Amino acid sequence: MPDRVAVLSDIHGVLPALEAVLAEPDVAAADLIVLTGDLAAGPQPVEVLDRLAALGDRACWVGGNADRELVQARAGRSSPIAVSNWAAGQLRDDQVARLAALPPSVTLPVTDLGDVLFCHDTPRDDEEVVLVDSRLDRWAEVFAGLPAEIGTVVCGHTHMPFTRLADRRLVVNPGSVGMPYGGAGAWWALLGPGVQLRRTRFDVDAACARVAAESTFPDAAAWADEYVRSRHSDADALTVFAPRDGR
Repeated sequence: MPDRVAVLSDIHGVLPALEAVLAEPDVAAADLIVLTGDLAAGPQPVEVLDRLAALGDRACWVGGNADRELVQARAGRSSPIAVSNWAAGQLRDDQVARLAALPPSVTLPVTDLGDVLFCHDTPRDDEEVVLVDSRLDRWAEVFAGLPAEIGTVVCGHTHMPFTRLADRRLVVNPGSVGMPYGGAGAWWALLGPGVQLRRTRFDVDAACARVAAESTFPDAAAWADEYVRSRHSDADALTVFAPRDGR
């Protein structure tokens, strides 16, 4: 049973943000790093996947909707998101195969938290929306069928960090490493004992310049300016996502 688990979600192919988090002492010292999906759909997909693969057995990978969409785009089913279609074309065959094989969730025991389910969005779907202010019956709906012993669910997808109780279950969203909504920096979580939401600050100007210089995505500079700088606030994101949680 790991005592300390670092959770990184929604990296979206931003290597400088990932490197900043991996340099954190608490991430370097963690017993396990869990990656909860949407890893490579962004301007540096090959580099990010290679850096994650270098973690070896220290990392546990979970798939997200953007990872699935990269595999689909590579097979000829294009995405409506330009950077995803471009990223799919950059990946090596072994990287596509790895993304295709990712599980939708994993359940692991963590000290002080017991059995924790890690998924990209909800345990049953990799792109349905639940939010910090979703109503309790919505949480009951998306958790229907979960074993009673799972007392904590860790999810990502919406790029906004939060913790909340939902009918005796603790829900944790670590936020996004590469595309944060609500403030620049790389957001992640540390589990065991308890839960800590963390934010790693880094030189955003240098990161954007590096993405623009190193990526061959035609709109890399504009993409980094919008997402690495976190031009969208959490209030903006909640306004967009709220209608999708069934309220």
